Amino acid sequence: DAILAEEGGGRGAAGGRRWIVDPLDGTTNYAHGYPFYCVAIGLEVAGEPAVGVVHAPALGETFAAATGGGAFLEDRAGRRRLAVSATREVRRALLVTGFPYDIAERGAAPFDRFRRFVLAAQGVRRDGSAALDLCYLAAGRFDGFWEENLKPWDLAAATVVAREAGARLTDLTGGPYSIHHGEILAAPPALHPALVAIARGESR
Repeated sequence: DAILAEEGGGRGAAGGRRWIVDPLDGTTNYAHGYPFYCVAIGLEVAGEPAVGVVHAPALGETFAAATGGGAFLEDRAGRRRLAVSATREVRRALLVTGFPYDIAERGAAPFDRFRRFVLAAQGVRRDGSAALDLCYLAAGRFDGFWEENLKPWDLAAATVVAREAGARLTDLTGGPYSIHHGEILAAPPALHPALVAIARGESR
């Protein structure tokens, strides 16, 4: 099998099975003692994420999913199946996002988008781990997640968890999603169109 990892680069061909690994998603959080960080391991088969495990050691939580098999959370309380929230209105939604390290070079667009979501939603959080953000969406703790300038290892494992929990995943314009395209907008299907409209600047 091939391997693609944030810390170790990649080796092997990418055509069949490939493990995509982030040994520490949320590095800044870890360095500051903020417990929102994780290890994320995904298996990509024929270019599509098929298996994902996200372990948050400081939180005592492990999220896992396989295509067609559902998404699950294991913690001190045991193991349970995950499902996205039933939230249908943006004004009742708790959203989460992240900012790229080079945000100062990206102009006003990310800030304008953030402002639109802040004004429309009940609340917006920024916790510093894309993999855990997606898993928290899968668990129904967040109602929507958007971010740009991400890498495959940020998304591969948690993509499977979110999809198997019922989330709809696209790019920021509502177009096709890929872990290799660097941007994501994820939400329960009933809420997703409204969030896309906000991301595109079509509504507040």
